Amino acid sequence: MFIAMNRFRVTPDRTDEFEAIWLERESHLQGLPGFVEFHMLRGPEEEDHVLYASHTIWRSREDFEAWTHSEAFRAAHANAGQSRREGLYLGPPRFEGFDVIQTLGADA
Repeated sequence: MFIAMNRFRVTPDRTDEFEAIWLERESHLQGLPGFVEFHMLRGPEEEDHVLYASHTIWRSREDFEAWTHSEAFRAAHANAGQSRREGLYLGPPRFEGFDVIQTLGADA
């Protein structure tokens, strides 16, 4: 399993705008080989930003990498530049990829 995350530092007075961008966008993830689930997470609020993270779970790193080279990826990110409105973000998103080495569930 592979987890792909992007962290976004959003200006505190623009969080409604940021959330609307994500809630209204088409992800193009459903039905892709290896896609498991997606979460948009709202984290702690600092003085100058609110931390958000997109959290996507994939069956494997290879499935994730195949998606990044797909038409679905290009379609999902076609309007990404439009969402980079002046003052919305404190810098670019920060990507982090994780290979899962242990999973514990409620039934384990």
